[in-house]
Amino acid sequence: MASYADDLALAHLLADTADSISTARFRALDLHVESKPDLTPVSDADTAVEQAIRATLARARPRDGVIGEEFGSSTAPAGAGNRHWVIDPIDGTKNFIRGVPVWGTLIALMDGERPVAGLVSAPALGRRWWGALGHGAYAGKHQRAATRISVSGVRKLGDASFCYSSLSGWEEAGYLEPVLDLMRATWRSRAYGDFYGYMLLAEGALDVMVEPELSLWDVAALIPIVTEAGGAFTDLAGQRAPGDGSAIATNGHLHEEILGRLARGRAA
Repeated sequence: MASYADDLALAHLLADTADSISTARFRALDLHVESKPDLTPVSDADTAVEQAIRATLARARPRDGVIGEEFGSSTAPAGAGNRHWVIDPIDGTKNFIRGVPVWGTLIALMDGERPVAGLVSAPALGRRWWGALGHGAYAGKHQRAATRISVSGVRKLGDASFCYSSLSGWEEAGYLEPVLDLMRATWRSRAYGDFYGYMLLAEGALDVMVEPELSLWDVAALIPIVTEAGGAFTDLAGQRAPGDGSAIATNGHLHEEILGRLARGRAA
């Protein structure tokens, strides 16, 4: 099995750069915000973070490609290869521009179609999460102050804490009723949103996180963290993520039941 220790170390350095840029712009009175063609917001912090990360990767990993939310795909300076870094410079931009501290930079490494390393840095929360294939999953303020994390052992849906993205998104996807049924069937339900629900899942603080529509940069960094913490991560069809742009992440024990309830509920 390949070792990704050096890649994780680089991801932390990239996150240090990202954090220095994003925290300086958080709640800045002169923050510049525009709407992209899909009507989602983008701030000057989003573009500055991604540009800085790309510049470092071009020097440090000239054989790796880059896929980013703001500037798309670029081939490696040394020529096309099988490895790509996937960057979401600020996941939770709407929170960021409103002054809500739940936002972060997502950095992933993919080998072919598989995310093999991921890091989430949420500087306004003072916390990072990271993991890589065969290395486990960790959380802490930085790499030298880390604790290994793992998912919960909850096995009954009635004991589970259920996390979801906006109900309007599930309604548009045709899954509103089964999601509402899951909310009723579980012990507790909350919509923490964006990366945060997945990281709480990886830490064992909740047991299920579901989302109907995602891009690659939204999810690539999350997958190695959740799975190395012992969780399961698929799309709505049960295929290993990143799949069709949806996500079902669980502690593993509840995965098949969640998939089945969503599939049956939509069919009904």
